[in-house]
Amino acid sequence: MKATIWHNPKCGTSRKTLAILENLSKVELTVIEYLKDPPTREKLAQLYTSAGITPAEGLRLRGTDAEERGLPDADGDSILDAMMADPILINRPLVETEKGVALCRPQDEVVKLL
Repeated sequence: MKATIWHNPKCGTSRKTLAILENLSKVELTVIEYLKDPPTREKLAQLYTSAGITPAEGLRLRGTDAEERGLPDADGDSILDAMMADPILINRPLVETEKGVALCRPQDEVVKLL
């Protein structure tokens, strides 16, 4: 099974999710450090749609200035625009497999995709 993780190595939950994926021999893993190589706006929108969440639900609040910028109350397009300008606003880790996409918080959510 192929899996892609949009990963931030400084995030504990992201590291734990990555460890779960790395410990499974049946997973062909692609790791994307999204702060260095962010998804396109279209890809991010597709990930959220596939995960069944809105851009607001995928917005990282902790450790960002999202609240000060009024982003939790903004429309989806404005949130996606802000995420493209500042990828730290993307909550992580997002994992995509052939079974779907999930924002893996907590990290055990990844098991549902395997």
